Amino acid sequence: MGDGQFNAPAGVAVASDGSVYVTDSGNHRIQKFTSEGVFVSQWGTSGTGDGQFFYPEGVAVAFDGSVYVSDYLNNRIQKFTPEGVFVSKWGTRGEGGGEFRFPAGVAVASDGSVYVSDYRNHRIQKFTSEGLFVSKWGTDGTGDGEFIFPRGVAVAYDGSVYVADLHNSRIQKFTSEGLFVSKWGTEGTRDGEFDGPTFVAEASDGSVYVADSGNYRIQKFSPRPYR
Repeated sequence: MGDGQFNAPAGVAVASDGSVYVTDSGNHRIQKFTSEGVFVSQWGTSGTGDGQFFYPEGVAVAFDGSVYVSDYLNNRIQKFTPEGVFVSKWGTRGEGGGEFRFPAGVAVASDGSVYVSDYRNHRIQKFTSEGLFVSKWGTDGTGDGEFIFPRGVAVAYDGSVYVADLHNSRIQKFTSEGLFVSKWGTEGTRDGEFDGPTFVAEASDGSVYVADSGNYRIQKFSPRPYR
């Protein structure tokens, strides 16, 4: 595939300077664009080495410009400079703290903390900006704070963590320490209902946007709902 072309783009993130990063999953690479969509650069190829990917999924940009990528089938997170120069990596396949079974979403808080949705372990993991394990929460289930294949994760301006709980067809909200705050949504096609929500994001005004994948739509919710 050529520059600016995609094969199953999975994640997107916007840096403070307006640069747009996209995980071009099927091409095992990251592409960078201007805010107007003009191609800037790309990096990555299929493999297990540093800077290589095996179906990258999520991407997030920290306040210092560092780019974090969830390397889905390599069961790791990779960190890069804004230009795509490899910095570090962490993770391996497993169920312990700092191990993954297919990391999907990744998000970075204002303090540099990195949150990862550990898809098949049905949990969220929290790390320092250097990849040191801090904490984890969640288990397989339908109760508050439980997940069935969590996908997207986002950090709000106040530090709250939103998780797209894919197979529970809902959004869950937590404190930065993983304490359950609220939830909304159920399976369906009406307003406020979901069919496999995949991604979630909060805007600067607090509005919450959800990619309602199975219903082929985006839903927007009022600023900081369901507190």
